[in-house]
Formats: sequence, C-alpha cells, structure tokens
Amino acid sequence: MIAHNFIGCDVAKAALDLYDPSTGKLHRLANRDEAIAGFVAGLEPTRDFVVLEATGHHDRLLRHRLAAAGIGFARLNPVMVRRFAEARGRLAKTDRLDARILSDFGKTLQPAADRPPCPQRERLCALARRRDQLVELRAREWRHLSDTFDPAIRADIEAAVKDLGRRIEAVEAAIQKQINETGGMAERARQVMSAPGVGAITALILLAHMPELGTLSPKQAASLAGLAPINRDSGQRRGKRSIRGGRPRVRRALYMAVLGAIKKAPRFRTFYEALAARSGSRKLAIIAVARKLITILNAMIRDNKQYG
Repeated sequence: MIAHNFIGCDVAKAALDLYDPSTGKLHRLANRDEAIAGFVAGLEPTRDFVVLEATGHHDRLLRHRLAAAGIGFARLNPVMVRRFAEARGRLAKTDRLDARILSDFGKTLQPAADRPPCPQRERLCALARRRDQLVELRAREWRHLSDTFDPAIRADIEAAVKDLGRRIEAVEAAIQKQINETGGMAERARQVMSAPGVGAITALILLAHMPELGTLSPKQAASLAGLAPINRDSGQRRGKRSIRGGRPRVRRALYMAVLGAIKKAPRFRTFYEALAARSGSRKLAIIAVARKLITILNAMIRDNKQYG
C-alpha cells in the first residue's frame, strides 16, 4: 500500500486551514478557486491525501479541484473526528487545531478515499433540495391561510401558494430533464419505481442522495439510510436497539414509501403485520419494512432488474 501524506484541512466559508505533516507547517488559504488551484498543483497523487470534515457545501471547490488532479480525499463525520480528538486528550477546538487533528486521524485510521464528485449528480441534489424548500414554503403558506380571515390577506396567500406551485413544477421539470440527460439515471429511476410504494419523488431522493445504491451490502445500505439498529448492551444488560445517523432525507422518503408499500403489496403488508403483532410497535415494524425495502432496491440496482 502506498504511504500517504495525510494533509488535514479545516473548511470554512471564507478560508481553508491546512496542516501538512511533511513540513510540519500550518497555513491558511482563501476558499477561492484560484488559491485552491495553486495549492492542489503542489500535491502529488501518489503521496498526498487530504482529510476534511463533512460540514456543508463550502468544500465543493476543493473537492472538485482535488478530483481533477487525481488527489485522494475523505470527508469525515465531524462527530467521529471530535471523539478521536477527545480520545487523544485534545479538548481545545480551533480551526488550526482541527486541521492537525484531521491529519492525525488520517494517519492513524487511513480512511478510504471518497468517490470523485459527479457534477450532474450534484446538480440533481441541488434541485432536489430546492424542491424540498419550495414544498415546505408552500405548506407554511397553507398553514397561514387557515389562520387568516382578512379577505385581502387570504387573496395574497392564495396567490403565493399558486406561484410556489408553478415554481415547484418548474423545478420538477428541471429534475426530470437532468435525470434524462445523465447516463443510466433514467433507467435506474424506472427500476426503483417498479417497487411498491416507490414513486417519482422517492426515486429522485434515492438517486440524488444515495448514489452508492447498487454497490452496497445489505447492512451497508441500511446503515447509510439510517435504518440499521444500534446495539446498547453492557455486561448482562441488553439495551433497547435504536436507529440513528445515516441520511435523514433518504430515511424520510423511505418512510413514506413504506406506507404505500404496505397498502399495495401483500409481501410487505404480511411482513409488517407479523412484526407489529410480535413487537407491539407499529413504528418499529415500519422501520423494519423500510430496512427491507432499501435492501431490495439495492439488490435490484445491483442486478439491473425490475421489482418482481
């Protein structure tokens, strides 16, 4: 295995704080394309590996520049990084200290490199997020309407609702166009929509927010969706299992899909009813069905098959 020089990078909107263990130096870089391009030009694909936290979209320029240059990088869960720092007795937190910790994390645990970013899929994610925002705004306006009796205000709210509806339709058209223009994505959407309960919106969320689908083991698929039960055992005590982590937007979409699948498909309904009766919890049963559904969808994409 090629030894890497793990460069820690703390990302902020305006600047990147970098620690290079090969020189032992910390330096700050403007989070601008020109500055990042100059930094990346000095890296070696066979030597350097950049470690950063997944804390938003401010790392987009850096990720694209690194991928174009063939430099490996890993975006880490901030909770994991903080616990690593605490385990090493480093309780203080500054941007520069975080860069050092990220470098140490990379050297110690050697995380796998992330996939290079896909511009088409990133645009699809952005469109999906925008649709969610507009739908939430429209729902909020509907709630305002129910509390308003003044005719002029009601007319204004109704006009806003209609306008938001038109904007949602425009975004959905852009989403469909993006899916059709991205190689293989339209066929993948048709595959997942062949499963009970999975409509166009659930398919969109899965394609946009879970691109790994079809390449995962059943456990990995459930974990990424935040549907894998977490043990809480200690000694003789057996704690209550619970789900957490993962990708919440994927989990919410699957939850809604499951409600439809239980109604439409005897296979899912029988599984749900048996588990609900045995556990005494409908919520637990729905989560279990969602876990079953995501593993089925993962296998469908892996095997390039429709549901059946």
